[in-house]
Amino acid sequence: MEKIQKNENQIIFKASMEESLANAIRRYVNRIPILAIDEIEITKNDSVLYDETISHRMGLIPLKNKKVSEKGVELKLNIKSEGIVNSGEIKGAEIVYENIPIVILNKGQELDIKATAKQGLGIEHAKWSPGLMFYRNVCEIILDKSLKEEIKKICDNDIKEKGDKIVIIDDKKQEICDVCEGISQRYKKEFETKPTEELIVTIESWGQIPTEKIFEESVKILKKDLNEFEKEMK
Repeated sequence: MEKIQKNENQIIFKASMEESLANAIRRYVNRIPILAIDEIEITKNDSVLYDETISHRMGLIPLKNKKVSEKGVELKLNIKSEGIVNSGEIKGAEIVYENIPIVILNKGQELDIKATAKQGLGIEHAKWSPGLMFYRNVCEIILDKSLKEEIKKICDNDIKEKGDKIVIIDDKKQEICDVCEGISQRYKKEFETKPTEELIVTIESWGQIPTEKIFEESVKILKKDLNEFEKEMK
């Protein structure tokens, strides 16, 4: 496993992994328990938005993940001032992003909401999704040697000469396969790709938990289910 790039909410790495395993881990991302606003009681809403719209917006606001009791965590939002109501004004939970706009209130309008945040799974609703994972194969791109200088203008990938051809390993953050194909078509040259067994995996977090933890927890839950399945089979 080789890390390609990492920032606050995204990690990209290269790994030798079967696609079936990568796909199973990807699917299990939405089986990680995540805290999100689940129940909302709106006592007063003078804004132009329907209660259902405000409830939907609040449900998708990322909260810092933590274990809670079955009763959940009680939250409050009571605003009487004119202007934009942001996510950071919700009281009772750690908000990941405090400047997510919920609604705009005009002078004299009020918003009074009580809510309950509970843990759930992304397979039940998107508000409990911690992020996403996707992947692609590392490919060998084979092009006519005459296109070498043109390819150098668009990428810094290693280019190897092989007879009258050049071979490029498409293993960086940005996929260049389609761009290389477009160049070969423009100059009416042959174009060929050979997928390898390595994958470029990207994991993005909505902020509730770190990207590394998304991968770790997904693998952990997948292993647990496989062990239980194996016991049942015996």
